[in-house]
Amino acid sequence: MKISSAVSSVFKSVFEPSTVAFAHCDLPCGIYDPAQAKIEAQSVKAAMEKYAASSDVDFKSRAVAVKEERSEMVKHHLWVLWTDYFKAPHFEAYPQLNSLFNEATKLAGAGGTKGTNDVAVAEKLITKIDEIAEIFWATKKA
Repeated sequence: MKISSAVSSVFKSVFEPSTVAFAHCDLPCGIYDPAQAKIEAQSVKAAMEKYAASSDVDFKSRAVAVKEERSEMVKHHLWVLWTDYFKAPHFEAYPQLNSLFNEATKLAGAGGTKGTNDVAVAEKLITKIDEIAEIFWATKKA
């Protein structure tokens, strides 16, 4: 079904914004929190533990699927912090920050929690996220 140009014009006039705003990030910077990445990493660890404790093949398959999905969410939350929250002055004040993010996202990737069911790898990921969180909260105080 094709919409006539008159109807299209009415919709455009009603729904088109009258003012366009520009900002340096998606929303005010007060929305960021490394806790989101940590919660997902804890879910990854829990899925690994449940996987190890089960002998049910179907359950193990679901645990792996959840673990991989949550690992991807960890990466997403870390990338948002890395690219949207932290700015040049933070990286100057904390020169290890890029390395921490690189290591953490790799720990949540195929060479890390997505590629293994080893709980120790999930614990390393959580430790890296805690290190990032410590810096994050220090920047919020400054």
